[in-house]
Amino acid sequence: MAAEKFETVLKKLEDAVRKLESGDLTLEESLKVFEEGVRSANFCVKKLDEAERKVEILLKQKDGAFVKRDFSLEEEH
Repeated sequence: MAAEKFETVLKKLEDAVRKLESGDLTLEESLKVFEEGVRSANFCVKKLDEAERKVEILLKQKDGAFVKRDFSLEEEH
């Protein structure tokens, strides 16, 4: 799973949730899909944490001071 893209794994997670919510799986199938979903969720959380750390590094000030700001899609004026 390490070489996969975030978006691909997120889609797998969404598919797993859909399958589990359908109620059409046997207990054994449900457990297998749940395990795959947990692995996908963990991968996605790891990738999101990595992205957050990269953003924080980019926000580091030129003088070395670190300023943590909330993410906003709107530009500050």
